[in-house]
Amino acid sequence: MAGTSSFSEGSSVFGGSANLVTAIDNMFSIYKPEVIAVHTTCLSETIGDDLVQIVSKAQDDGCIPEGKHVIHCSTPSYVGSHVTGYANQVTAFVKSFSKATPKKRNVINLIAGWMEPSDMAEIKRLTKVMEARTIMFPDMTGVLDAPLDGHYKMYPKGGTTVADLILTGDSKYTIGLGQYSTEDACIKLENKCKVKFEVMDIPIGFKATDRFLMSMSRAANLPIPETLSDERGKLIDLIADNAKYLYGKRVALFGDPDTLIPLTEFLVSIDMKPVYIVTGTPGKYFDERMTEILKDIPEAKFKSGEMADMFQLHQWIKQEGVDLLIGNTYGKYIARDEDLPFVRFGFPIADRPGHNYFAKTGYDGAANLTKQILDVFLDHFDRTCPEEKVEFQL
Repeated sequence: MAGTSSFSEGSSVFGGSANLVTAIDNMFSIYKPEVIAVHTTCLSETIGDDLVQIVSKAQDDGCIPEGKHVIHCSTPSYVGSHVTGYANQVTAFVKSFSKATPKKRNVINLIAGWMEPSDMAEIKRLTKVMEARTIMFPDMTGVLDAPLDGHYKMYPKGGTTVADLILTGDSKYTIGLGQYSTEDACIKLENKCKVKFEVMDIPIGFKATDRFLMSMSRAANLPIPETLSDERGKLIDLIADNAKYLYGKRVALFGDPDTLIPLTEFLVSIDMKPVYIVTGTPGKYFDERMTEILKDIPEAKFKSGEMADMFQLHQWIKQEGVDLLIGNTYGKYIARDEDLPFVRFGFPIADRPGHNYFAKTGYDGAANLTKQILDVFLDHFDRTCPEEKVEFQL
């Protein structure tokens, strides 16, 4: 659930301490959560509210019951993007909960980047097939995709428990999925609890999934099962069978850097041409990876930061068109204006149901994405081609 400290004109002048303490007291009294996660807004940051002092006051006033937790982080919207705020909150989990003991456990931490719960579920499935012991956090599986069983639950049974968050300090290794979303948390966990780490791409596409499984294999000292090799083979077969629809197609993409990087790599690996890529999240890492991935596509343009917006992307498309657009809900306006095939990709998707159930990660997720791309291409062809060109089958 979510609450608000409801700033008024008075709070804007005198600070939001009283509002936040009251909100903490009300939430624990009425809704009885185990953890309240506080994140700041532009206004509270601008007036200089001290969250450490406010939470300490709430503790002294008896507003935080014994055994309950209030964690906090800084998330003003004028710094970075939503990805920056997510990364700060994930780091706050480590700062507040992770603890180390002298004995390490044969467990791998998986720090999840900004992705759909279906993507998290697929990554967990891959590690389960390998019989690796893992703790994933944050974990939105069983929360944002919880089943409807006819029984009301204030808090779904899914997600990461406080007990598991504490145990992350005793894990033998950490894999962070997404440079922008997880690197800070990985560094914090290593400094605090001496847990070595590796930050890698979210496993979107077969190359990124290959790297993830190899890293899991090394860290857990386990082989990659043949069943996963079979899944990879089926993906390659799907791509090979439909190469004539994919080869050389020009693609425009937008979204979050941690998903755009492996997505762009996947498109290049199946002989498509990502020519325009923008992300509003600033950072040099994105530019470096794009330069590397797109080195054989001289016409490709990419941009990151506050000036890399949908308007810029649309102008590029108008100057020289593309065959496909990939991005979140907001891309529908460009797709409509330019009559483009459009694949919805990212988290969250606001205008279509079901994306929280169907993964884009792993080999099966890449096959799902490939099928979506083929579907929109063929739908567009059937809709726009001359009558005599409409075919009943491939």
